[in-house]
Amino acid sequence: MVHQFTKENIDAIARVLNTRAKPLGDDVYRLEVVNSGESRKLALEIHLGLKVNGNDLNMVSVYAHNTFLQLHNCTAFIVSDMLKQVTFFGREGDRISGLIVEQGAGCSLYSNVSDFILNSDFTQLPEDLMMCAIALSLTESVDLDNFSFDEGD
Repeated sequence: MVHQFTKENIDAIARVLNTRAKPLGDDVYRLEVVNSGESRKLALEIHLGLKVNGNDLNMVSVYAHNTFLQLHNCTAFIVSDMLKQVTFFGREGDRISGLIVEQGAGCSLYSNVSDFILNSDFTQLPEDLMMCAIALSLTESVDLDNFSFDEGD
């Protein structure tokens, strides 16, 4: 399910990731995800309404051991209780990027993926592309071209 970035939905993200959202000012939330069993941890920061050239931009950052990832222009996200993960999406033309954060402190990034790959028969794709197509298949239920966090759009 796609959500608007609200305090309640930030809390839903935190619940699925088994952590708490800590506000850092008015427009940034930090979530620390820990998997003690596998000695993994990461920090997720959600930046709301960054002003860039007069436009609002949502950005998601992940900090992990020896890793730093950012998804700019986050236009939608899906919280999955079943998969115990949150998938953040950004679209530019016919290309989509997805940042997946898991409750077990895992993280995956699929960047600049063509609609052609997502609309292909994934069983006919090379194995590495198949994983990407499956992971981003959630976007099929979301009209990212016309999606807006603003109510009434």
